[in-house]
Amino acid sequence: MERSTRPSGTPVTSELDRRTLLGAMAAGVAAATVAESVSGAEPSIELKSGDTILFQGDSITDAGRSRNAGGANNGRAMGSGYPILLGSQLLKDHRDKALKVFNRGISGNKVPDLEARWKADCLDLNPSVLSILIGVNDIWHKRAGRYDGTVKQYEEGFLKLVQSTLEALPSVRIVICEPFVLRCGAITDEWFPEFDERRAAAATVARETKSLWVPFQSMFDAAVKAGTEPAYWAGDGVHPSMAGHALMAETWTKVTGL
Repeated sequence: MERSTRPSGTPVTSELDRRTLLGAMAAGVAAATVAESVSGAEPSIELKSGDTILFQGDSITDAGRSRNAGGANNGRAMGSGYPILLGSQLLKDHRDKALKVFNRGISGNKVPDLEARWKADCLDLNPSVLSILIGVNDIWHKRAGRYDGTVKQYEEGFLKLVQSTLEALPSVRIVICEPFVLRCGAITDEWFPEFDERRAAAATVARETKSLWVPFQSMFDAAVKAGTEPAYWAGDGVHPSMAGHALMAETWTKVTGL
């Protein structure tokens, strides 16, 4: 592919850069629009000194984090995905607030798995901001014959989890991230329409609990529509690439205002 050079002398793949930039810009617009339409939550979050930010979810959030690296603000404990990008940015931008950032995503988790470990991995950390991305394993494990949870059970279990969290931590700001897949790799037509029903269930949980809603599926759909192949963002259709995680972090920041 023909390459061009920036004035600084840094080589770029011009067409790929152009398509990627257009995709990211379109995704950002989609994120802002959809986020406003789904949730009745306050549009942004203001951090205070000593606040704790907690990222929860499955392997997408886990992103290979070390289980042995305890404590807040530990890069090894944050993994290699969107939480480390967001945590690093938050700590840089709010250096005067003594923030504590944790990642407690665990690969393979479903909603019942979160519930089983919620006290130790969420409530005991007393987060001021709690970001949750969960849902793809609830259908993936079902399709693999290792789980039989329905869409209704997913919605009810997720709603109960968030409501109980709000009861225990009345001042927490909850950010619910839209489950997503891209049509490549492991994702076939057989995933639909059930996966879309689960996305809608997650949106209902956000609306019912007035949680902030980060529209990751809409974001990726817009990026693909703008001309970037699905596999560029997630090679197996589920686990984001470096670019995918960066786009997720960008959209999360836009929605939360952080």
